[in-house]
Amino acid sequence: MPGRVAVRKTYKLFIGGKFPRSESGRSYLVQSANSSEPANVALASRKDVRDAVLAARAAVKGWAGATAYNRGQILYRVAEMLEGRRDQFIGLGLPAAEVDAAIDRWVWYAGWSDKLAQVHGGANPVAGPYFNLSAPEPTGVVGIVAPAEPGLLGLVSVIAPAIVTGNTVVVLAAETGALPAVTLAEVLATSDLPGGVVNLLTGRPAETAPWLAAHMDVNALDLTGVADPQLATDLERAAADNLKRVLRPTATDWTADPGIGRMTAFLETKTVWHPKGV
Repeated sequence: MPGRVAVRKTYKLFIGGKFPRSESGRSYLVQSANSSEPANVALASRKDVRDAVLAARAAVKGWAGATAYNRGQILYRVAEMLEGRRDQFIGLGLPAAEVDAAIDRWVWYAGWSDKLAQVHGGANPVAGPYFNLSAPEPTGVVGIVAPAEPGLLGLVSVIAPAIVTGNTVVVLAAETGALPAVTLAEVLATSDLPGGVVNLLTGRPAETAPWLAAHMDVNALDLTGVADPQLATDLERAAADNLKRVLRPTATDWTADPGIGRMTAFLETKTVWHPKGV
């Protein structure tokens, strides 16, 4: 229709499996590389961080208590949904090679769900008639500051290794990488992933990250996407109040073999003694 004004899409936050607006009512404009019209994206606040942590904590018991095989099935379903939306991600201006790599990486992490315990755990030799077994367990709620680039592959590479082992996450998407993040949230919402396992907040990480780092119900922190060294130092200092595990920001080649380091970074080791012959 000549002269028609298109409806501008408004992207919301992803908390507890739902899409609420920011409690502050704030938003900002994000321009897609393949669109002449900007989109409205929610600008998260301190209250949104608290709500996301609450949702993540509520989801820990069920997600960590699921069998590793079941978590792997659910994550593989997410990869299927990502494959189905491949063209949509490319439509955001992401390179096709990056989208394909992100899908493949999600599948790769899904395959580790029922294998990591065999690699990272094991039986320990002891002097006595006992079995001594070490098994990895999730640390709990992980706060993540996602990298700005690559938009989708970087996001998948920090979320998937944290949740495949049973953790739940609160992710602060990069201010300029909001569209891949909220589109990924739409994928997660239509998959089998339980609500609260992944919570995605858009906006300004420099504004919301301090509240996430200082939150006493967050167990670990991934600072991969923090580019400002002073902010990284401040966040690490805030995380020390309740002895959070902290993964410091380092230069990362996201196209390289990721290894298992990001999975083991957010695991605790439980050791069990059991007498032989009983």
